[in-house]
Amino acid sequence: MAEFPHTISLAITGASGAQYGLRLLQCLLAADCRVYLMISRAAEVVIATETHMTLPEELEDQQAMLEATYGAQPGQLTLLGREDWFSPVASGSSSPAKMVICPASGGTLSAISCGASNNLIERAADVALKERRPLILVPREAPYSEIHLENMLKLTRLGAVVIPASPGFYHQPRTIEDLVDFVVGRILDQCQIPQDIMPRWGEE
Repeated sequence: MAEFPHTISLAITGASGAQYGLRLLQCLLAADCRVYLMISRAAEVVIATETHMTLPEELEDQQAMLEATYGAQPGQLTLLGREDWFSPVASGSSSPAKMVICPASGGTLSAISCGASNNLIERAADVALKERRPLILVPREAPYSEIHLENMLKLTRLGAVVIPASPGFYHQPRTIEDLVDFVVGRILDQCQIPQDIMPRWGEE
């Protein structure tokens, strides 16, 4: 099996903005990262609604589709079930060094902030927090309620990094893809994954 320089846990939940999560997956695979991927049931609905992709019902078929779509190398992408408690992400003894939830729904923020761990996404985030490992949350909501803000403040104080899906415009975007890449580029920077999809401030 090939060696990959980075291993990332990526969760896609049911907030609007499935394009961010799928583009991030594409970029992580292109950067030779190994990815443990979790997709919530609500995210499957959002992906079908917001993109041209409809995921199959079976987990194995979903993985095969995503591997083919994004050109994953053998062993590079592992799609995990919602209650796969024996997966590496469920334990601090073997979970990846970084986790990203993109997009992160309000319900997911709430569950993580109170340590619910009712499914594998919530448990993996709980592991990241308790092990003091980077946890990056990408909420996409407007407006934020006081509940959302309190949960984000609590998670930030616990060590998580909140990157709202709020693209900037100083790079003069011309397409929706440019706006998506702005946010994805910031996430990759936080993960310390080299990227050239978004110019940084002051660069040509």
